[in-house]
Amino acid sequence: MKIFSLGLPRNLWLTVCGCFVAVCSIGNPVFSQSLPVSKDKAGLACIDQQLDTLTTYLLRDLPSYTNRVTQRARRLSRKSEVYSYVLVAGRPEFTPLPLNPGINSVNNDKSATSGVEQVFFTTLERQYIGSKALELQEFHWLLLTKTQSGWRLVMMFTQTGSSGKQELLSPPRDSSGSAIAQGINIWLRDCQAGSIKMGN
Repeated sequence: MKIFSLGLPRNLWLTVCGCFVAVCSIGNPVFSQSLPVSKDKAGLACIDQQLDTLTTYLLRDLPSYTNRVTQRARRLSRKSEVYSYVLVAGRPEFTPLPLNPGINSVNNDKSATSGVEQVFFTTLERQYIGSKALELQEFHWLLLTKTQSGWRLVMMFTQTGSSGKQELLSPPRDSSGSAIAQGINIWLRDCQAGSIKMGN
């Protein structure tokens, strides 16, 4: 399968989402949780992983996790005629955007010490509308934080575009409750429980 390009419109992420992230990250319960540390060695291996290594395994498994979330939702509600499947996830980038736009770069660098890590990645999705299939490319801005029990999702934003040559991007939207975000949360939970195989 042809791997798609990232092409993230980083300035647009910054303009539309930056202020919202700064506001919503303040007082987020993720930052104030005092969770017990797992005693399971496999779970500790997940907790101790560096973000880039963890992301490699996360993106490897994310299509199957997301598609299971979608299938469960379809069984619960059969009214929808639009069905989506994630085909592949990849192209991670870790260069952060400032969480406080408009402030000088010295203060922007403090986002790295605030406990929020940023991952940009892309997914290729096939959407079925009736008997027609449409391929969409989605660009995700994932914000994670590391707690005592492991990595946790803080927020996620997504833009959607066509996989064709003339790509039109939708405005960034809060996708923290999307099927992909749910798949990430379930994967992180399984990783902390020691049920994720860290290897090929």
